[in-house]
Amino acid sequence: MQHIRTTNAANRLDRLPITTFHKRTILAVAFAYFFEFADINTFAITAPVVREQWGADVNHVAYVTSLSFVGMFVGAVVAGGLADRLGRKQTLTLTTLWFTVWSFACVFAWDIWSLGVFRVLTSAGLSAMTVVAVVYISELFPSAKRGKFQAYAIVIGICGTPVTNLIASAVVPMSDWSWRLVYLWGSLGALFLFFVRRLEESPQWLEARGRHEEAEAVLTRIEAHATAEHGPLPEPQQPKPKGPPAKPGLGMLKDKKFLYPTILLSVLWITQTIGFFGYSSWAPTLLAAEGVSVEDSIFYVALTTVGAPLGSFLAAMVTDRFERKWCLVVFGLVIAASGLLYGLTFTPVLIVVFGFLVNLFERGYTALAYAYAPELYGTEGRSLGTSIAYGLGRLSNAVGPLMIAGVYNGIGYQAVFMVIAGTWTLGALVLAVFGPATRRRRLAAEAAAGAGAKPVTATP
Repeated sequence: MQHIRTTNAANRLDRLPITTFHKRTILAVAFAYFFEFADINTFAITAPVVREQWGADVNHVAYVTSLSFVGMFVGAVVAGGLADRLGRKQTLTLTTLWFTVWSFACVFAWDIWSLGVFRVLTSAGLSAMTVVAVVYISELFPSAKRGKFQAYAIVIGICGTPVTNLIASAVVPMSDWSWRLVYLWGSLGALFLFFVRRLEESPQWLEARGRHEEAEAVLTRIEAHATAEHGPLPEPQQPKPKGPPAKPGLGMLKDKKFLYPTILLSVLWITQTIGFFGYSSWAPTLLAAEGVSVEDSIFYVALTTVGAPLGSFLAAMVTDRFERKWCLVVFGLVIAASGLLYGLTFTPVLIVVFGFLVNLFERGYTALAYAYAPELYGTEGRSLGTSIAYGLGRLSNAVGPLMIAGVYNGIGYQAVFMVIAGTWTLGALVLAVFGPATRRRRLAAEAAAGAGAKPVTATP
């Protein structure tokens, strides 16, 4: 009776091999990630043309950019609550449709303010989709392998940025209206609907909501895939007794087991956001301001972005083999050192080399953080906690550009990169001292999965 009541979702998922079901799920999430990365930079790409056509100034662009990060915060927090109430799959679908609909609306913007409103709403959806996707992967994949596949999804998804840049470089110069096609391209993420019917709801979420029959049905289908492809499955580890589940919602902030990781992860995402966007948003501008030609500065920065997908692939290689906490610490310190050295040189080759390292390790850091963050929560608080921390990180960049500009104007070019390096170092130190380790739990789950007393077929 106890087995039927709990469905034992986490342990049953942990002992599964990777199947076509898992690969199909990762492909769907990677598709959503692709258009998230494609859409996140569309305003930056089109802003120069829009400014010229509508007579907007730099302050207008700054306002839209800052408010977009406020939108990201709101979107992340709202999505975290919705995912706890409506489910991971449904919220992932709704948030993906949200950002694609508003990206499509940008095609018809008539002035800088209408475009700004549409971009803020788009940004809310981009952030919302990301936090729900992170939780969705965490709850569907075996704990011993989830980090690797989370990183694989980002390897594919991050290609959306260079592909969009290439498309924009081809279509924007075509005519005075063709910049709108960049937003039309971003709206193609709505094709995610073709994947939805093949996805399953998170059985861990269903179990946490007391919907045991639905959780059992989902688990049975997933186990049937595994049995058909890999043969009989080992018995799952027996569930450990748990207290009454916490009620989802902001009231969970009173629980230290929820509040502690939320504060820790907020520091992680705030330092990551200010550190990365401080670098990526300002590098070409500051190089040009220091005497490097605009053409050369853009070319140098473009070369450095080649490191981004390679960084996600590197994360895939190490994330499940080593303790994720220490991988994040090492990656953060390497980014700090590389970013500092980037700011201390004007030699073209070294600019490209150190910029490449920043992009490589930063995207690896993000992939690691996507896998690490959900592991610090139980099912009831996973979506909300992840979304609050991620949202606060994005909100911090509403003031981040102002801080960087103040440092540059007040102290100078090299001081900017010292501040950025300090931000990354602070995040690494906080994580090293206060971050919980998660690998032992993953290894225990893997050992238990491989030590089943006898193989069993899928539950009938």
